[in-house]
Amino acid sequence: MISVQKAHQYINKNCFSNPVVIKKLSDAINFYLAESVISSINMPPFNQSAMDGYALHLHEDNNYLIVNEVKAGDHHTPILKKGEAVRIFTGAPVPETANAVIMQEKTTVTNNKLALITTILENTNIRPFGEQIKKGAIALKKGTKLTAAGIGYLASLGTTEVAVYKKPSIAIISTGNELITPGEKLGEGKIYESNSIMLQTALKSIHYTDSTVYKVKDDYNSTYDLLKKVINKHDLVLISGGISVGDYDFVGKALKEIEVEEIFYKVKQKPGKPLFFGKKENTLIFALPGNPAAALTCFYVYVQFALQKMIGKQIDHLTFDTAKSLSAFKKKGDRAQFLKAILTSDTISILEGQSSAMQQTFALANALVFLPQDINSVAIGDTVKLIKLPV
Repeated sequence: MISVQKAHQYINKNCFSNPVVIKKLSDAINFYLAESVISSINMPPFNQSAMDGYALHLHEDNNYLIVNEVKAGDHHTPILKKGEAVRIFTGAPVPETANAVIMQEKTTVTNNKLALITTILENTNIRPFGEQIKKGAIALKKGTKLTAAGIGYLASLGTTEVAVYKKPSIAIISTGNELITPGEKLGEGKIYESNSIMLQTALKSIHYTDSTVYKVKDDYNSTYDLLKKVINKHDLVLISGGISVGDYDFVGKALKEIEVEEIFYKVKQKPGKPLFFGKKENTLIFALPGNPAAALTCFYVYVQFALQKMIGKQIDHLTFDTAKSLSAFKKKGDRAQFLKAILTSDTISILEGQSSAMQQTFALANALVFLPQDINSVAIGDTVKLIKLPV
């Protein structure tokens, strides 16, 4: 049994980036750049007005003669003599002979006579040529996550497509004879299967949509055949249940026969001790505990970390936020523990009902408080480590 920190070290060491694909810029939201993007232009490509107002060729007087007009999109740039001005609009090219732009609210106009009601300094309200980025400079570095703002920025440079890391194809396998599909009649000894839809929607919440759910009974041959098929087909396999050592837990035996390399099995934590991580060729495999809260905890703590590595996020270890606890908590045993909690600004409240089978508490939580092995209790006012959950 290994520590939480050691488990992350093993995942970090054994994860590999997915292949690089070319995406249309409009389809690249939430992908990570596999190559730095180099600007092919200067931005702005000309001296640009930052205001609606008047471009001036400054002189010692506050009175100017308006001789022309320049709108956004115009390509003509009138030549101004000292004391002359042009009406100009935001985004329009500033004439080369103009050396300041004054906003219209700070002027008065009578016919074509302009009077300034305040002093103005040279270069005021002019966005200089290449101020934002120069041609040939790096616009966004490799490893940058593409947000709406980043995509808009690249579009402003004329970029139409980018090289990104492909998001993985993911299999979710639910095991168990006792499981039936929600909507069916609940017979004796049966429970509704929820882990597969829980994991699939957890993936969707962090922008992974290529996932397929498979279900298998507690039968060795069926488990072996399905695992072999999905490992050959998908980049990442998530198995829910069947990894413990009960008489009807066949996942571990099947993975061994398929020659999946075991990286680790069992983590010194609560919930989620019976966690398996392994790989076969270019496929990563996580066998998660069957208890729902334990499975989802392991997803957020380990699977999400591996997914980020697979699509090019530059991280080496799990990072934590901190907050002051509004709750007291006494830990039992010497395992690290992840506690469902509600985070509000810079304070956090640990919830009642921390059982690995309890989904109701998880449904209310927006964070997990992390208690390392060497911390046995939390007092009100203590600063605690936490992981924020997608909301």
